Amino acid sequence: MTSYDITTLARGTRRAALALMAAPLLVGSAFAQQPAWPNKIVKLIVPFPPGGPTDTASRIVGQKLSERLKQTVVVENRPGASGSIAAVQVAKSPADGYTLMMLATPTLLAPHLYKTAGYDTVKDFAPVATVYDLPIVVVVNPKLLPDVTDLNSLIAHAKAQKTALNYTSSGAGSFGHLSMELLKQMAGFDMQHVPYKGGTPAITDTIGGQVPIMYADLVAALPHIQAGKLRAIAVGSPERVTMLPDVKTIAEQGIKGYDAVSWGGLLAPQGTPKPVVDRIASEVKQILAEPETQSRLLNAGAIAFFQSPAEIAGRIQQDYTRWGQLIRDKRIASE
Repeated sequence: MTSYDITTLARGTRRAALALMAAPLLVGSAFAQQPAWPNKIVKLIVPFPPGGPTDTASRIVGQKLSERLKQTVVVENRPGASGSIAAVQVAKSPADGYTLMMLATPTLLAPHLYKTAGYDTVKDFAPVATVYDLPIVVVVNPKLLPDVTDLNSLIAHAKAQKTALNYTSSGAGSFGHLSMELLKQMAGFDMQHVPYKGGTPAITDTIGGQVPIMYADLVAALPHIQAGKLRAIAVGSPERVTMLPDVKTIAEQGIKGYDAVSWGGLLAPQGTPKPVVDRIASEVKQILAEPETQSRLLNAGAIAFFQSPAEIAGRIQQDYTRWGQLIRDKRIASE
């Protein structure tokens, strides 16, 4: 090899080395030139119609997020199939932080209940933050069951019947349905489920006496409890709720370890950058700490409750697994 060849090879090697050294700087420079998030409208998808607690919570948090981020947050309702339609849309959206969804328990569990749900709650989303808990309550018609004043008297009454006592919920596979099936399993008694298509007709017929018992969302049942048309005998959460401070939990009434709480939280498409997820979670934490936010959520029947991305991920996994097992064991399917 000539001295010219050696010199040329050495120059080429130095140029290659310099190019390799510069590459990270160029990538870093390109990243630094990316517009800061958020620089356009953020969509918050609600998997249910307007007016319910999930929609109300989304609008409260969306408004506050818009103020804090200095960017418009648009709430869009995409109801259908227990939230499956919205979930599929969000799962397929770009993972850039500009599409979020307010997950609610029915949507979390829909893949267990619908064979064609089209998404995996655990794998297809980046958990961002828990926003609220939505207590559920066992209520009875006080005229039909005047002696049923607590859980133990309900269980005793159910066991004394020659034919199974009827109870209702907002539908087959609804969280009220699942929660009562869990209670029956843990407490060792039986009742017959009479599903309705929606919480309003179920409550109406419980008040009317067509069905004597219901496992209901507290937000829907509370006005009728306060009016004396329904009697609350137990709440499903591990702790008593502010709206019904004198009503004991199911665990307090002897069913140790019982825990049934419907809840909602923010998700993003899987792959959304961690800095964006963490930024949203941080803002939500501060939003939920505001007394005004807590009061507005409480008026909607929801309790402000923050969990970090890691905590909500654990909650999703836990609820998806335990309720999924109950659904399989009881062979429950949505109608």
